[in-house]
Amino acid sequence: MSRIGRKTITLPAGVTVTVANNVVDVKGPKGQLKVDVLPNITVTVKDGEVLVERQSEDKQTRSFHGLIRSLIQNNVLGVTENYKKTLKLVGTGYRAKAMGSNVSLAVGYSHPVEVKAINGVSIKVEGNDTIILEGIDKQAVGQLAADIRKIRPPEPYKGKGIRYEDEVVIRKQGKAAA
Repeated sequence: MSRIGRKTITLPAGVTVTVANNVVDVKGPKGQLKVDVLPNITVTVKDGEVLVERQSEDKQTRSFHGLIRSLIQNNVLGVTENYKKTLKLVGTGYRAKAMGSNVSLAVGYSHPVEVKAINGVSIKVEGNDTIILEGIDKQAVGQLAADIRKIRPPEPYKGKGIRYEDEVVIRKQGKAAA
């Protein structure tokens, strides 16, 4: 049996979980999120705990068991406290500028690159080189961070580019002197 899937999810104060028509609805102080439950997976809520169980032992159902439990856990954490990703711009002349809810990046191209905020994720700029993304949906925050990083990923020789705050860029030596 799945080690992740069989763990119960304890609900913090102020969070309610309802299950109806194969949809798990998680409501909390920060907002509301939904998870679609896949076939052969049942979700029950009892005494402030959520239990995810599977009805068959085929390979696909076993893999979905832990997935659905993790998605519900991520939503419970998201509606109580925001998920946060921090991006750093490393390079001479690399700057980020907030433009309302969007951000404009000057990262070595001949033109500034505009990044639009997606629904449920807020973008903040600290200084000229730090972008902070916050939201209740872990997937949306991570996807927007990956899309911004993809604009100019860090290169291995000088380390210039957009990177996550805790990312380590392994540097290459470059050409050997004669």
